[in-house]
Amino acid sequence: MDNDDQPHINITVKVNYLAEQSDEADNRFVFAYTITLTNYSDTTVKLLGRHWIITDANHHVQEVRGQGVVGEQPVLKPKQSFEYTSGTVLATQVGTMSGSYRMAAEDGAEFDAPIPQFVLSVPRVLH
Repeated sequence: MDNDDQPHINITVKVNYLAEQSDEADNRFVFAYTITLTNYSDTTVKLLGRHWIITDANHHVQEVRGQGVVGEQPVLKPKQSFEYTSGTVLATQVGTMSGSYRMAAEDGAEFDAPIPQFVLSVPRVLH
């Protein structure tokens, strides 16, 4: 399946810094992120797994792979959306996340839906 035939999955991200769960003195910065996936194709798709690349300001990279998201492997019909919230912990006040979701179309063809890079930042650190 080339990119022209691949179903179009739109991915949006909202990030929140969780100050009450963070400990700046211990270099522990906790972020929640809410992801919305919307299926803008004519075929039903299923989210099989995820691959995250999480990078902190010290260039420490964590790669996370796993099945589904938040314990689910959602099925999205055309024009349907799925939203979930998860989180990550960084050792610095700023970092980035990006990656991809492994998806399967109705016909069984698998493809990757890229997750655009987004910034994790403690408020008032980036201007």
